[in-house]
Amino acid sequence: MAEGKKTGSGKTYHITKRAEDNLWQVKLGGGQRALKLFKTQQEAIDYAESVSSNQEGSIRVHSKKGKIRKY
Repeated sequence: MAEGKKTGSGKTYHITKRAEDNLWQVKLGGGQRALKLFKTQQEAIDYAESVSSNQEGSIRVHSKKGKIRKY
């Protein structure tokens, strides 16, 4: 396999806005609980980037309405 290619076995981190308190959360795909909460979407993205790079994972950023947006 070529260097830098992902095997698809990495974890997927989802960034979504919680309706109950308007905080941005980072969750693992299929997870029930947030890994961490943030006041801004950018803070959540920065955190997800740091943990996903260690896990060979990917990030999915959701809009306030829940649709996955380009990242």
